[in-house]
Amino acid sequence: MLLDLTDRRVIVTGGARGIGLALVESFLAEGSRVAVLDLDVSSLDPLVASHHGDLVAIACDVRSEDSVSSAVAAAATGLGGIDVLVNNAGINVQSLLEETSDAAWTRCFDVNVGGVFRVSKAVIPYLKEQRSGRIINAASFAAVIPSVGSAAYAASKSAVVQLTRVLASELGPWGITVNAYAPGMVPTAMNGFAELPTAQQDELLDTLSVRRWEEPEDVANVVRFLASDQAGYVTGALIDVSGGKFATQFPARARG
Repeated sequence: MLLDLTDRRVIVTGGARGIGLALVESFLAEGSRVAVLDLDVSSLDPLVASHHGDLVAIACDVRSEDSVSSAVAAAATGLGGIDVLVNNAGINVQSLLEETSDAAWTRCFDVNVGGVFRVSKAVIPYLKEQRSGRIINAASFAAVIPSVGSAAYAASKSAVVQLTRVLASELGPWGITVNAYAPGMVPTAMNGFAELPTAQQDELLDTLSVRRWEEPEDVANVVRFLASDQAGYVTGALIDVSGGKFATQFPARARG
């Protein structure tokens, strides 16, 4: 199956680093034109220069409606329109509920849920006008099975899943699909998985049916499919891309 994403006009929020940057590079490799929205896009200057107009980087705070509106308008101008929105921007808050400050809780929801709300709202008129498009939202395996100390993060990602489902039905009449994806354990600076002691890494890896750390490209493969014409009948879905985390209670038993 050939996923032809040539000249697809894609916005990726939080695309200046981590999984977001991998998504940006993946779309560029497919011949798409990409706009990155992030708080600080200065690190992308060399990449922008090397892609000769196929990549634009726009500073944007997804917590601000004015910032989002301006950034989306600039992205639409720079790309010549919008076909795909990937709401990747997100933050983590790790603390027991009783130790979580009101400010930390509010910021987590304002970025993880409010960001999806604001950017989607700004993009929807462009997609409705052409009666086609894709909105793809970053959820998390924490929305499936949360962890102790992840109340704010897990609750925010669960909210993203429900927002995705509502949007899927609201936008279906315009030929627009809306889906979410749930990564599992991708080592990043945010989670520090790869820096954990070996025993702790082994304990985490033993929860996976595919016993290896997830790579950003594993996420990008799913996102590219959801952005393609081949996914035109997939909407309102949460795609689990966690390597079969807790597909069974003790997946490590299969390895003896």
